[in-house]
Amino acid sequence: MKTFVTTALVSGVIGLAAPAAIAGEIAVIVKTTNSNFWQNVSLGADAAIGTQSEHTLSFNGPASESAIADQVSLVENAINRGVAGIVLAPSDPESLAPVVRRAFEAGIPVAIIDSMLAEGNEDYYQTFLSTDNCAAGELAAQQMIELAGTSGKVAVMSYVAGVGSEIGRVGCFSDYLAANSDMEIVGPFYSQSQMATALNQTTDILAANSDLVGIFGANEPTAIGMGRAIEQAGKAGQLVAIGFDGNEDLQDMVRSGTLAAIAVQGSFQMGELGVQAVLDVLSGETIEDFIDTGVVMVTQDNIDTPEAMNVLY
Repeated sequence: MKTFVTTALVSGVIGLAAPAAIAGEIAVIVKTTNSNFWQNVSLGADAAIGTQSEHTLSFNGPASESAIADQVSLVENAINRGVAGIVLAPSDPESLAPVVRRAFEAGIPVAIIDSMLAEGNEDYYQTFLSTDNCAAGELAAQQMIELAGTSGKVAVMSYVAGVGSEIGRVGCFSDYLAANSDMEIVGPFYSQSQMATALNQTTDILAANSDLVGIFGANEPTAIGMGRAIEQAGKAGQLVAIGFDGNEDLQDMVRSGTLAAIAVQGSFQMGELGVQAVLDVLSGETIEDFIDTGVVMVTQDNIDTPEAMNVLY
């Protein structure tokens, strides 16, 4: 449990150096705005801010998840204009840590969503909201074993190496397969969260490994590129393909049988509960250090159920 405390000294020093504050602004800064996943985070943030009138909301992110320096600049700009609070999905666990510490020193509460900061920075943000990515990776691995068996090759299509969500999601997927099957991991391969890159990588992997029994695409753009490559190669339904996240493209691939399943995070909840956490801190309330936003494994069998529809976007 955390309570946010600012000091008069820190607030005074920063106040002298910063331009005039935008009263009551909560800045939501995500890994990229060019993704339905992050746009759904924005919808959740809008829902939370709409419950009150004291604070306003801004939503921003770089052009791509690999544009880490651009995201650092967005956080710096938010601090410099004196926002009331920040909700941040850090693209890199190390590179974003210094600016989060700077926000703390400026008396600005921060809620981290989706991916953790590097270990040792826990004192500088108020809460972490995320899918339990390790549990989600294990859930995808369980589905893979259930559908593909316990032997053969499984390709792992990842996104950005070293990101907190990737470490848990892909690491626990691979570890679970290693501990509970005789499957051979091919990869991981990193798309940098670019759909076209994932498509090209998957095309090459399918050509070089005709004996694949399964393939795992670990985030939205990667899974879309992976699925399109499978379709273009004429291999839909010939291997067990499991994706991550739940936009319309991925839903269509589940319905068509290109993807056997998608593990869908509560992206709306990340935005909604992240903004609400900052509002609670600003109101002087004590909040939990970790808030689990959940994951649902969506298949053809349950895609139209309320459980699935609550997380698909």
